[in-house]
Amino acid sequence: MGSKVGSASAGLEFFARCAGGFEDVLAQELRALRMRRVRPQVGGVIFFGTLADAYRACLWLRSATRVQLVLARVPADTADALYQGVYDFAWEDHLPAGATIAVDAHGENPELRNTKFVALKVKDAICDRLREVRGARPDVDAHDPDVAVNVAVHPKKATVYLNLSGASLHRRGYRTDGVQTEAPLKETLAAGILLAAGWPQIAAAGGCLADPMCGSGTFSVEAALMAADVAPGLLRERWGFEGWSRHDQELWEHVRDEALQRRRTDGGIRIVAGDLDARAVDVARANLERAGVSHMVSLGVSDASELARRLRALRGRRDTGGLMVANPPYGQRLLSTDELPQVRRALAAAMEALPSGWGAVLVTPDMGVDTALGRVPAQVVECHNGPIRVWVRLYDAAARCQTCAIVSLAGMARKVPIAERNSDQFAARLRKVARERAKWARKAGVGCYRVYDADLPDYALSIDLYQGAGPDEGQMRLMVREHRRPAQIDAQRAARRLADAVAIAAATFDLDDEQVVTHPWRDARAQRDERTGYLPLTVAEDGCLFVVDLGRPEASLPLAQRSVRQLAGTMSAGNRVAALFATSGPALVHVARAGARSTCAVDGAQEWLDAVGRQMRDNGFAGKQHRDACTEVRAWLRLEARQHHTYDLVICVAPDWLSARDAGGEEWDLQRDHVSLLRLASRVLADGGVVLFASGNREVWLDFPALEAAGLAVQNVSGRVVPHDFERSRETPRCFLVGRA
Repeated sequence: MGSKVGSASAGLEFFARCAGGFEDVLAQELRALRMRRVRPQVGGVIFFGTLADAYRACLWLRSATRVQLVLARVPADTADALYQGVYDFAWEDHLPAGATIAVDAHGENPELRNTKFVALKVKDAICDRLREVRGARPDVDAHDPDVAVNVAVHPKKATVYLNLSGASLHRRGYRTDGVQTEAPLKETLAAGILLAAGWPQIAAAGGCLADPMCGSGTFSVEAALMAADVAPGLLRERWGFEGWSRHDQELWEHVRDEALQRRRTDGGIRIVAGDLDARAVDVARANLERAGVSHMVSLGVSDASELARRLRALRGRRDTGGLMVANPPYGQRLLSTDELPQVRRALAAAMEALPSGWGAVLVTPDMGVDTALGRVPAQVVECHNGPIRVWVRLYDAAARCQTCAIVSLAGMARKVPIAERNSDQFAARLRKVARERAKWARKAGVGCYRVYDADLPDYALSIDLYQGAGPDEGQMRLMVREHRRPAQIDAQRAARRLADAVAIAAATFDLDDEQVVTHPWRDARAQRDERTGYLPLTVAEDGCLFVVDLGRPEASLPLAQRSVRQLAGTMSAGNRVAALFATSGPALVHVARAGARSTCAVDGAQEWLDAVGRQMRDNGFAGKQHRDACTEVRAWLRLEARQHHTYDLVICVAPDWLSARDAGGEEWDLQRDHVSLLRLASRVLADGGVVLFASGNREVWLDFPALEAAGLAVQNVSGRVVPHDFERSRETPRCFLVGRA
């Protein structure tokens, strides 16, 4: 087709998209290609140029995911205005007769909130225009159109683009679908990382690249293409501009021939890559061969810790500087938490093996990796690899690894890598408190207790120790939970402090990393819905055995409520006892052990009732006198009152919040609903009976006037149920005895 724009026309406006955080990298690429008026935006870069410039951008941009031609900006304050603006555009000048189309949209404003509706409206306007001009509507092909149109909705206007690149530019053409490793790094993201780390300059100076966890070899292929000055689009077989009326095939072939002539074939081995997974290495080798750069890469099955040996084989090349890149397996998708410490150790060994003058880049969602390396990254870029949020961490490998000298409670001395310099203060404080708590615990016969509770403001976390009992006798676990992060604290620094604390705690108690369970801070409701796998451990408390789930400890045996459970036991001998909500279940075991005449556990979820039943049976309490009721708690109280069933003690360790499903159709809130709950509970009390009401939420306060008006007498016994290890904690429970006045 002949060009109506012309290669000399410099007035075309384009928008190149990229991963968030890499806009400046893409802008540098465009400037290097001598594009004009380059302006970074959120999610991409605007630039101006000729049709030849557009072809070069499609062919040469490494970090861009799409190159689009700006066709028009139209009103978008209403759907009708959008339709009319698109209809008025001369689509017959851009879409050949018989060409198929597809429209996609993104963005929204108060009038246009549904992107599917926007895309449909734009498609209708295009089709109606062409039917009016040509007498026929174009066909729609959502999967493989000849011409793809994109619409970006803004507050008052919409920008209409023609997708020149077609399929995402990360589809270079050297992968074979269906035979890649799980969650491979996208090619455009890998290239953007290499550009941000300065790999082209390192390669130009004769330096080398090491990829000790290469997976399917994306970093290696992209690095080799850069070092050999190969355009990343040369292997692509189809482009979006090929179905455009103004495509100039002769001009395109000229631009492509220029790229072919620039390829360099010399250089020899420039890259060392390896992976423990032999299948991944096979996939990487195939990708390198299809990309035509296998001669530049030394590839083999090897552990990251063997990097020093492999670099020595490069002889003089390693003295010219270099870059280590790694996309380690992701903890939440490809690894269990038990394997993550092994990955960290391998990365630390690889980093230590790097010669002087090298840099290093990691792509990982693991914000605790800095501690394992004993280094703070010079730069951190947040982005997404597919649906997974990751951080690109750029390190100066020449910086010395920071360590903290630790003497464990058993007297063992060792050096632990840390990322934050002040973590040695935390180490000193933890050892001091841990020694005191261990002495108290031995004397009190307590096997599970709090060791540390935000004693230092910069290390706002708690550490609980769990010692195994029964079938798990001799085992020990630590659970580290991060407190709420203040808004002014940098998330990366907070993550480094947490990771340092975990490493120091493990060393202090002579534990392996795998024996420490970490819970970073999450939003309260998100934390309720999230768990770190099922991590069971059998522990003992006052002669009772409990299987605690360290992946979700608040649902099994909250240590702060130890004295509440003990108080319940002292009030139970010979009595009829009901326990409201599964959160009261552990107290019920103490009650049964103290000699209660009968017990009844009540909860709306059978899953939680089953857990309470297992706790009772594990301690030898079964039979008709120990029953349960799977029903909404308030409904059960009403039914028991109508049937004149009474109890000497009602235990209510109340959850803060219940979903509508668990609360009988309406969400239940502790602060709002505790008065009605206690009124109902008082109706099933025997003469002289009492409700033991407890909450671990110190922000909840009983409405004393309302309770008194309901004829209830309340005694605050919170001071009696604060365990020694929680005396300075924000988690100390509130506890009240409630009876009829």
